[in-house]
Amino acid sequence: MTPYQLVYGKACHIPLELEHKVFWALKLLNFDSNAAGEKKILQLQELEELRSQAYENAKIYKEKAKKWHDQKIERREFVEGQKVLLYNSRLKFFLGKLKSRWYGPFTILKVSPYGHVELMEDKTRRTFTVNGQRLKHYLGDLLDEQRVSYNLN
Repeated sequence: MTPYQLVYGKACHIPLELEHKVFWALKLLNFDSNAAGEKKILQLQELEELRSQAYENAKIYKEKAKKWHDQKIERREFVEGQKVLLYNSRLKFFLGKLKSRWYGPFTILKVSPYGHVELMEDKTRRTFTVNGQRLKHYLGDLLDEQRVSYNLN
């Protein structure tokens, strides 16, 4: 059975002159099996070359994208005694319209060289450790100082 017959359940009738050309092309291609085998091997080698080039291009693109992304990342340096805000990742799924994703302020007790930071909650004096990437500097104290200086002048 032909693939057409399997899909559509009936025979496919090709116009006679096209059918004649197809038979001659098949006869010509199948005439020399060694040449056909060599041609197939060459095609497979070309395909492998194209695949390796695509792999290299994807690798170069990823390296450039990573370099560009890393340039845009803002480095945050934290010191002990500094006030910070903590990002609440669970709020992402159930976000209220005007609810902030940042909680705090918290005071930094200890900063490790490996990126985790020990925090203390100001109200309850509870301490816990978090990843430093979930923190950002708290600027509320600076804003309060600016308001006071504007009121004095």
